Amino acid sequence: MAAQNNAPLPEGLEIAGYRIVKKIASGGFSIVYLAYDAEGSAVAIKEYLPSALALRQPGELAPSIARSNLPLFRIGLKCFFEEGRALARIIHPNVVRILNFFRANETVYMVMAYESGHSLQEHIARSAGKGSRLGEAFIRQVFDGVCRGLRETHANKLLHLDLKPANIYLRTDGSPILLDFGAARQAVGNDVPTLAPMYTPGFAPPDLYARGLPLGPWSDIYSLGASMFACMTGAPPQAADARKAEDKLPAQFDMLASTYSPELIAMVRACLSLDPMARPQSVFAVQKVLQAAPVTPLAAEAQETHDAAEQPAGGLRRLLGRLGSFGRVQNGSKN
Repeated sequence: MAAQNNAPLPEGLEIAGYRIVKKIASGGFSIVYLAYDAEGSAVAIKEYLPSALALRQPGELAPSIARSNLPLFRIGLKCFFEEGRALARIIHPNVVRILNFFRANETVYMVMAYESGHSLQEHIARSAGKGSRLGEAFIRQVFDGVCRGLRETHANKLLHLDLKPANIYLRTDGSPILLDFGAARQAVGNDVPTLAPMYTPGFAPPDLYARGLPLGPWSDIYSLGASMFACMTGAPPQAADARKAEDKLPAQFDMLASTYSPELIAMVRACLSLDPMARPQSVFAVQKVLQAAPVTPLAAEAQETHDAAEQPAGGLRRLLGRLGSFGRVQNGSKN
């Protein structure tokens, strides 16, 4: 089945004790809604609905799935459900809070806490639009929190596998939350030879580009480095597969030397190593550098210059636009 634009659930629909307010995002794997629970509190609900496998017409609740697509749809549904159940066990201020998950309309729904803020991707874009870079102090503070959430995730034997600025949400106080885990989609890719893994070029480690390569904390560490690199340059790093032919990152790192400390640059370089064994082997090792290394005078000065750009702002609706966005290239503890 070719990819389709699935109709969202109707506004005002009551489902499993929640009232749908409106669709706030949609993508290749899901649709995300703003909803209210029985107490009137706002929540975000993500509906598993892969557009390449299922089609829902306006006015319908359950999707139509071709018989040939049923095996893939059901495996993906099971993985989505299992991921929600695994995430629900994680209660950490730097990991999205899963409040509930339920079955309805022949699919699965994940209910998440709804908070005010914006994505790190939006923050980067706003700074780049002003011709400025994010300061080192800001990067260290945000990614210290990201590391805390990632360590808790790994401690629960779960990988993120889709870490990038669009999936890092900044609350209005500036603290980060990890969103939109890719573990379920990767599991689908591993279990079904005909369903390729999904990844985001630039942020995905080379480990995700070929089947059979072992995945582990080192896979998320590559993406962690790529996300910090995007903060430093305003753009994702060169895609891992292209780097194997001609690696352009060394020259880019050289240009960053006048703005960021040698310690930060060296750590990000190590995270972005194509060889998994050359990367830091634990998130804690990355976090220690973020916490301990001094900020150079140049970086401190740059931070002061960008203070205005560092102020958090509202806009969860724009953030959740990333939650359901899975238009990616196919080829696949706490402290």
